[in-house]
Amino acid sequence: MSRLAVVVFPGSNCEHDVVAALERVGIEASLVWHQQDSLGQVDGIVLPGGFAHGDYLRPGAIARFSPVMTAVAEMARQGGPVVGICNGFQVLTEAGLLEGALRPNAGRRFICRDVTCEVRSIDSPLTVDCERGERLVLPINHNEGNFTCDEKTTRRLFEREQVVLTYTDNPNGSVGDIAGICNEGRNVVGLMPHPERASDALLGSADGLSLLSSLASFLVGKRAGRPAAARSAS
Repeated sequence: MSRLAVVVFPGSNCEHDVVAALERVGIEASLVWHQQDSLGQVDGIVLPGGFAHGDYLRPGAIARFSPVMTAVAEMARQGGPVVGICNGFQVLTEAGLLEGALRPNAGRRFICRDVTCEVRSIDSPLTVDCERGERLVLPINHNEGNFTCDEKTTRRLFEREQVVLTYTDNPNGSVGDIAGICNEGRNVVGLMPHPERASDALLGSADGLSLLSSLASFLVGKRAGRPAAARSAS
C-alpha cells in the first residue's frame, strides 16, 4: 500500500478530511507536524487546506520556512508526488515549487461554494485516470484563490499542458480560469478546489474521487517504473 505524509501547519484545518479521503482510495496517510525535517519512508506528500500560521503576511509566506519544507522540496526534486490543496497550493507557490501566486479573490470576498472544473491535462498525479475535458463538481473555500502570473507564463502553462484544471465559471478572477497547475516535472500539483471534500456522495459530490483515485494510480505506476505519459495512456 502507498504511504503519504499529510503535513500539518499551525492553522491547518483539512488534514483529517484528507487522510480519510485518501484511505477511501487505498492510500495510507499519516499526519506530520511542520517542524519535522524528515518524513521517513513515504511515497508522496500532501499539503492540506487551512490557514497556515494564520495567513499572516500572505497565505503560505511563513509556512514556506517550516523545517518540513526541506523534505517537501527534496520529494519534489526526486520526482515523488507533492500535492497542495487550497492553502497548500499557496504554500507551494510561496516556496517556489510552483509558478505564479495566489492573491485576494476578485471582489475581495471569501468564497465557499461548489464549482465546476474541467480537466485540461491528464498528465499529472491527480488526473492520470481522468478524461480530458471531464467536468468535476468540487467545493472551494478561500479568500486568496485568484491565481496570477504574467502573460508569458500563462501562455507557457497552457502550451505545456501544465494547467491541470480550469473553472467553467471563474469564481475568483484567476487568470485563464486556472484552478490548478503542475510543475514542469509533472509531479508537483496545486489546486484551489478541495477533492477531499467531494469524496463521498453524502457530502454532495463524489467527483473528488476521480482526482484521488488518479493519485493512487500514479503511485502504483511510479513504483512500477512507468512514466506519467505511459500511465495516462494505459
